[in-house]
Amino acid sequence: MDQIIDAVRFEEEVLKSEMPVLVDFFATWCGPCKMIAPTLEELSGQFDGKAKIVKIDVDQANDLAKNYGVRSIPTLVFFKGGKPVDTVVGALPKADIAARLDKML
Repeated sequence: MDQIIDAVRFEEEVLKSEMPVLVDFFATWCGPCKMIAPTLEELSGQFDGKAKIVKIDVDQANDLAKNYGVRSIPTLVFFKGGKPVDTVVGALPKADIAARLDKML
């Protein structure tokens, strides 16, 4: 996984990123979040240099989660050009997440 970022680094890492970014809004206590983590780890390697995958702990960045309408976790928000272009709630199969990333490239 690229990294867990906080609200302070969000602007630099996501909104100003030149490449597409998948943001995983998660919590350490969330079972489905733990289920999806290895998939995101694999995809991070697969898309290295083409897209970034970052994680945001909703317990640490609650205002940020609210800004992007996160009501349930995991929520995956796909950003391109600093703007959210797709959102998925829940754990998705690896192929579905990869297809959404491919669509942004």
